[in-house]
Amino acid sequence: MTGMKFNVRVYGIYINAQMQLLICDEFIKSRQITKFPGGGIEFGEGTIDALKREMMEETGTKFNVIEHFYTTDFFQVSAFDPESQVISIYYLIKPIEPLKVEVTCKPFDFKDKKEGSISFRRVSLADTSNEIFTFPIDKKVAGLLQARYTRK
Repeated sequence: MTGMKFNVRVYGIYINAQMQLLICDEFIKSRQITKFPGGGIEFGEGTIDALKREMMEETGTKFNVIEHFYTTDFFQVSAFDPESQVISIYYLIKPIEPLKVEVTCKPFDFKDKKEGSISFRRVSLADTSNEIFTFPIDKKVAGLLQARYTRK
């Protein structure tokens, strides 16, 4: 089969002591999206090094990777490239220093709404639903987090 492309992504799941989840809102290709912080793996990187780099780029903060949480186990075509399959890897993470980025509770709290804008917010894990996320893999992870951390 020719033309197969894979887009491997890595994301961090940070849950603070108040059981709040750190998520990010971005303005990409004229779309407002909500996702977990993280991004693409660059050639020559392992998944953990890529996640640490992505978290530093996005938040200016150093994070430790605690444990693997989930890797995509279903087919997902890229929202931005219909000829590319997305594989996403999620890790539980913790900052090793105070967060160096502004975090609010307001969705899409951009200073300027322009290509590449990013804002961070906290949402209560108990109130987190897959509805707040844009992409199907993030939606699945939100459900897994609910099942793991908010059992009644």
